[in-house]
Amino acid sequence: MSLAALRRAARETVSGLPREFWWLWTSTLVNRLGAFVSTFMALYLTLDRGYSATYAGLVASLYGLGGVVSSIGSGVLTDRIGRRPTLLVAQSSTAASVALLGFMHDPVAIAAVACLVGAASNASRPAVQAMMADIVRPEDRVRAFSLNYWAINLGFAISSMAAGFIAEVSYRAGFLLEAGMTAVCAVVVFLRLPESRPTAPTTADGKEPTEAVGLRTVLRDRRFMSVVGLSFLVALVFQQGSVGLPVAMGEAGFTPADYGTAIAVNGFLIVALQIPVTRLIEHRDAKRLLVVSSILAGYGFGLTAFAGSVGVFALTVCVWTLGEMINAPTQTGLVVRLSPVQGRGRYQGMYILSWAVAALVAPLMSGFVIDHFGAEWLWGMCAVVGTGAAVGYGALMRGLPASGAMGVETPAAAEPEVSAA
Repeated sequence: MSLAALRRAARETVSGLPREFWWLWTSTLVNRLGAFVSTFMALYLTLDRGYSATYAGLVASLYGLGGVVSSIGSGVLTDRIGRRPTLLVAQSSTAASVALLGFMHDPVAIAAVACLVGAASNASRPAVQAMMADIVRPEDRVRAFSLNYWAINLGFAISSMAAGFIAEVSYRAGFLLEAGMTAVCAVVVFLRLPESRPTAPTTADGKEPTEAVGLRTVLRDRRFMSVVGLSFLVALVFQQGSVGLPVAMGEAGFTPADYGTAIAVNGFLIVALQIPVTRLIEHRDAKRLLVVSSILAGYGFGLTAFAGSVGVFALTVCVWTLGEMINAPTQTGLVVRLSPVQGRGRYQGMYILSWAVAALVAPLMSGFVIDHFGAEWLWGMCAVVGTGAAVGYGALMRGLPASGAMGVETPAAAEPEVSAA
């Protein structure tokens, strides 16, 4: 491809999106650039504080538990009080709790604050996804979700490298730097992002009717809850990249540097190829894409059973990373497509919950399977789970009309206007 063609492709990828989206995108990027806690928490607790690996695992679980609890609560707040206030509360709370964590010494206090950090940092996700769906046209949503996902991975890749150097100087400095950058995100939200929550319809006497979309509505939506269940299965597979893979490589005699080399391929490919892949899949049928992505995820990890060198491990990472790049924007677009406009926050919260629960279950599952049956059984289970998810998506979406652009809603779905706060 010529340089002119590359420039044209890049221009088409970023054109047509509203200014509010780019402020939201910038907030996401800045937030991920400061992701120090999630990257170096285990090293901080074991090397700097001298705690055991068991305690570090407990703290990681509590961090994840905080995210599980906040997913639903922040989804409800996103619909009730609005996207902008929820983002402000979540990001301000994250900045405060991360800074506090850097000064904690007592093990109980560290565990408690880590749980708060997990809850606060995860609380912004339903609001971000709902706001993005509000302000971006239906035909542009998959592209917008993909760009946001790209920003997350670009920020994480840069922060992971920078965090290593920061940790050599001072772990506390890393906590304070993350707190500061998260506070910057809160300022961006306050100054630049308008409220986008759809205005509730009114009755003949001018009063707002009783809220029609509640958590019961979400739980009774069988098709959507099936998507949540399938999302959990896919997330359970993808989690093995950071949970099962390092353990299995360690038991096979590979060093942490070997694992770092293999897993770095994941971040590099997403940063390099996410946008071109999105251009390729943007107008293809969502059902086929979700089936293909589930197969790539399951069998990408399944092939790990045959890996005997760092190069082969890296090749398996390439396979499941391609599945990840297809799945992320497609599945997010499907969630928006199935969500009523007035309940986007709750629906997004339930969807995000599936990933949070998978992050809790995956370490327990992979550790048990590797210890009692061996890593080969874990990779075989990944292939089976991926196949099951693919079959599930194929059956679930049989009744949905084919959509050229994933996430495009039916014409009857009213789109809210973005109003200045």
